[in-house]
Amino acid sequence: MDSPPSHTLPNLTSLAPVVLGIDFGGTKIATAVCDLSGRRLATHVIDAEPERGARSAFNRGVRAARELLAEAVNGRPLGGVGVSTFGIPSEDGVALAPAIDGWKDIAMGRELREAFAGTPVTMATDVKAAALAEARWGALAGADPGVYLNLGTGLAAAIVIGGVVLAGANGAAGEIGYNLRQLADVGDAGYLMLEEAVSGRAVARLGGRPAAEAFAAGADPRLAAIADQFIAELAFHVVNLAICIDPVRIAVGGGMTRSWDRIRPRLDAALEAAAPYRPELVLAGFPLDAPLVGALALAVDAIAASKTDDGVTHNPHSREGLSL
Repeated sequence: MDSPPSHTLPNLTSLAPVVLGIDFGGTKIATAVCDLSGRRLATHVIDAEPERGARSAFNRGVRAARELLAEAVNGRPLGGVGVSTFGIPSEDGVALAPAIDGWKDIAMGRELREAFAGTPVTMATDVKAAALAEARWGALAGADPGVYLNLGTGLAAAIVIGGVVLAGANGAAGEIGYNLRQLADVGDAGYLMLEEAVSGRAVARLGGRPAAEAFAAGADPRLAAIADQFIAELAFHVVNLAICIDPVRIAVGGGMTRSWDRIRPRLDAALEAAAPYRPELVLAGFPLDAPLVGALALAVDAIAASKTDDGVTHNPHSREGLSL
């Protein structure tokens, strides 16, 4: 018997699963859909509007993700959801999450599983998700150990050993935003933690305008002094981090890397002068959206070991077709 005409056969490619990534940031919420080879199909970014509170930000992020799915999937099933967020997410809350008032009270895991019922949901701290993306596809590929340093609304780092992001006993490894700043902080429960002085949020508060303006305002001595103090204190802690971890490479990402040309020379000089073994210092491979790329990687990992509708087991470490 002759084979049926090709136009009567089902389009198996259109039935292959897609994955959804959501990155909840302190100032923006990014969503993206990609296929299992890593090809991004659609992306959408909205303002977090932190002044409206945690509940509003979370609901708007979920709604934006659903709308993106409706526009982009074209009938393909949703195979997994990966979520990155500032703070440490769990089923019933988000720890260490000061960027939006009330974020700690969002039952992140439970609410996401309700919002995307029947789909595996995997969550991670944004900086650890970013480190996963950089270790797999970006500037930390092959670096063992490696450090991802995030300079954004907040301040944090993540450590990669053997291609695996170190979580820590409580999921808080690398949370250098809580570092002490001076000897007087020892034993002081009310000390001013590092993130309150060295972060995009801190610079904006001190300068009375967005952090990027402080770094670009060479003609304004007051703003220039704020930027210089930021870099000097950051360099102190980056050197200590390098001494502690002895990394091959430090990759720096986050919104403040828009001022990388000003920040990098001081960090380079500090590492050269004080680190016994100087690591390579580079801009992240995904400097502005590594947490979102990491969220997509989490979603791919959740289903990568299973056979998909096209009968192929996908390798999440493959670079083939990657266009994230």
